[in-house]
Amino acid sequence: MRQLEQLTGIPLSMSPDATVPAFGGGGEGGGSALSWWFVECHGIWHNLALILLSALFVAYLSSQARKSYAKLTYGRSYIMIAYYALLWAVSLLNLLWCVLQAWQCTPSKEFSWNMLSLFSKSGMLFLEISIMAFLLQGNHAGGLEALTRTFVVSGVIVAADILLKAIYVFGFGVPLFLDANESANRVKWGLWIVHKLLLTAVYGFILFMHHSKWRERLPAKPAFYKYICVMFVLNAVSLFACILVGNGAGFGSWLYNLTTVCYHALYLPFLYVTFLADFFQEEDFRLENVYYSEMKDAGFFDADWDY
Repeated sequence: MRQLEQLTGIPLSMSPDATVPAFGGGGEGGGSALSWWFVECHGIWHNLALILLSALFVAYLSSQARKSYAKLTYGRSYIMIAYYALLWAVSLLNLLWCVLQAWQCTPSKEFSWNMLSLFSKSGMLFLEISIMAFLLQGNHAGGLEALTRTFVVSGVIVAADILLKAIYVFGFGVPLFLDANESANRVKWGLWIVHKLLLTAVYGFILFMHHSKWRERLPAKPAFYKYICVMFVLNAVSLFACILVGNGAGFGSWLYNLTTVCYHALYLPFLYVTFLADFFQEEDFRLENVYYSEMKDAGFFDADWDY
């Protein structure tokens, strides 16, 4: 187990007595604090994987912002505009969550870390649930009415999830978002088992539909099916890891941390590639402009000027 932890940089467990070294003004104190921030709390590879991959995705979104804005303005798709705005908001929250990993090892930052985790994870959960809702609506999902219906249902579910987590974290003191003393709190891992079980069941149900007589009700795009397969496997592995940790297995803690890194570092880029990238293809944008120019030259829009 120790060799596995050293190889990946993802700790098998956190010491319950882990504290932050003093952030002194001197060079040695500052260097010690900086070293602790990146190395001692979770391990350098854990932190680098989260921060670099999340930062690269935000940088990519920034580099494509002008072209994406033009495409959204031209396409006038309420669904794409809503999801693009959501993706930006959640990506920034997730990057902040990744950068501030050391807060969960800092007793004085426990409240701030819980609040940040609550909203960043809820934002990603909202994206997950709303995407599943659209997929379950199949080919009938489209337009402002479908968007409103999907967001209302997803918002109600996520609001209930936030309320439940807030009650356990701030009311009963259950360390849902803290890594210290992983196997000590069975209530925490019981809640995460239920959470992962529900997500795994929904993804599994969609996979079952894909291989049943209701297959035609789902969108036919292969990328959507691959998305569901990947998310089903990820949540199933995370569920298995939670069960192991709840029973005191050290390997389960390492596996859970691994799935957490994969989720926070790769889920948002994966969602973008699956559902949004095709819409922002430069070639499609140019092709639509060509079609528009040809139709204008042919006089299709002359009637717009006739009064």
